[in-house]
Amino acid sequence: MGTGMEGKILFQTARSFVLEILDGEADYRTKPYELYVNGKKELEADRTIVSVYGLKPDTAYEVQIRQGDQVSAPVYLHTDYEYVTLNVKNFGARGDGVSDDTVFLQAAIMTAPEQSRIYVPEGTYRFTHIFLKSHIRLELAEGAVLLAIPDREKYPVLPGRTESYDEKGEFIAASWEGSPIDTYASIVTGMYVEDVVIYGQGIIDGAADFQNWWDLEKMNQDKAARPRMMFLNHCKNIVVQGITIRNSPSWNMHPFFSENLRYLDMKIQSPDNSHNTDGIDPESCTDVEIAGVFFSVGDDCIAVKSGKMYLGKTYRTPSKNICIRNCWMERGHGGVTIGSENAAGVDNILVKNCRFVNTDRGLRVKSRRGRGKDSYLTGITFEHVRMEGVKSAFVINCFYFCGPDGKSEYVACKDALPVDERTPRVGKIVIRNVNCVDCHVAGLYFYGLPESKIESVEMENVFISYAEHAEPGTAAMMTGCEKGSRKGIFVRNAEKVTLKNVVLEGNEGEALDIEGVDAWSWD
Repeated sequence: MGTGMEGKILFQTARSFVLEILDGEADYRTKPYELYVNGKKELEADRTIVSVYGLKPDTAYEVQIRQGDQVSAPVYLHTDYEYVTLNVKNFGARGDGVSDDTVFLQAAIMTAPEQSRIYVPEGTYRFTHIFLKSHIRLELAEGAVLLAIPDREKYPVLPGRTESYDEKGEFIAASWEGSPIDTYASIVTGMYVEDVVIYGQGIIDGAADFQNWWDLEKMNQDKAARPRMMFLNHCKNIVVQGITIRNSPSWNMHPFFSENLRYLDMKIQSPDNSHNTDGIDPESCTDVEIAGVFFSVGDDCIAVKSGKMYLGKTYRTPSKNICIRNCWMERGHGGVTIGSENAAGVDNILVKNCRFVNTDRGLRVKSRRGRGKDSYLTGITFEHVRMEGVKSAFVINCFYFCGPDGKSEYVACKDALPVDERTPRVGKIVIRNVNCVDCHVAGLYFYGLPESKIESVEMENVFISYAEHAEPGTAAMMTGCEKGSRKGIFVRNAEKVTLKNVVLEGNEGEALDIEGVDAWSWD
């Protein structure tokens, strides 16, 4: 007897696969089910995206989903070929939680031939950092922990900019918040590598806390900026699957000028008071898939970027074609954020079937004067999303004030200024089929530039209710945004705003406050 559930193989290696439940109404979770592999019960789950491990290379498998006496149609796969497995313990790694295993882990990586697996068995492996190479599969077994040694004296510094020999070009080895700044090598670094899979049931722990990395402000003032957990510089065809990432010194996943990236069925965790611990921040990246990822971090869960000033204007490489689905965003400053380092623009971002729980904001668009004419943020679609306890559901802020010049008169001025090469734009944003309960501060807070209005916001089938005991807060990080007032719909400076079947319930503050909107409709 068939079940209403369907599944598809989202990704596979020689030793594992990722299954996606095709449930258009679910988010990170779905109805409970059992997963059978070759007739044997493999796991029970209620997540839309799950991984199965312990498979044999070059082998056929049949997968079925069961709910009670209902069984889905089978899904078939044939695992990849694997040449050899290299166990890091055979290279000298101890995994005893005391010894420094850095050189042994790196030796296994550098030794591995193509179509092979580097295997990290159960144990705690202390290390400082590793560098990836192309065409490898790195598996962290269940119970395996790569635990970083937070001794900055043992970390190399990657130079922000190095001029080419002929003085006609440059090499950008490092970046910090959209600028080419000297940065400590990340816990895991990939430089111009391709065809890499990092997967498994293990953990990479950055060991950051307020006694080592998080006590610093933006940077370590003596040498360089804090490392990220994983930095991918000009990489392509990279998959990170299954593993848990925790306690990063700063941003967790930072792909930079990279393409064809997949983050699948992961967990990314840092304390809610940790500094700059964004979850995944694609910067000037193309074709990125973020699916089935659990976020609980101290800053934005996902922030899509394209360089601050120099990088954006010099290389003019937008972030585009990014799909974020079936993810859980918990805490953090924003669920999905666009910007603010977006000088090269952002295009075609799809967020769907996600759940946001207690984040400061849901969809958050951040821009400001000075980002430049190439900073065109458009094609942003946000659909089939559930929010719970989010402070402000939807924020478009074109006066974002973080950074050295953030509170300058030029950035903060609410009067129309001349449009020139410094003026950014916000294009089309579509929001539909969203249910937001227990909101605290603002339902919609949109503030465009008077000289460069938000082009279009279309909202349909959106429900927003407010918490009975709403906590005061600030809707947007901008000069002049008062703290504590509750906003229903607040819009400044937009060409077109269309609301269809948009309901606000339980708001005791200003229900509707719009100004400078050329075309407005609320059906």
